Amino acid sequence: MNKLKGKKPWSLTFSFGRALQQSTLKAWAGKEENVETAQATFLTRCKANSEATLGSYKGDANLAEGASESLHVKDYKY
Repeated sequence: MNKLKGKKPWSLTFSFGRALQQSTLKAWAGKEENVETAQATFLTRCKANSEATLGSYKGDANLAEGASESLHVKDYKY
């Protein structure tokens, strides 16, 4: 929707919390040796979310480990 040309009467944003936290926590797994990997995963998700807000996200085959994993939960109730 953010790719649509022209003035929009709304600002489309995303709920970033789950995407940022779940991927990062999974990569970290509470282990000191995983801190750099978790930080890379967090940064990757931050960039992807920023690009999505701007309508410029195209997907990235070079995502940090865990950052490309789907967060979809079937039948999840918000």
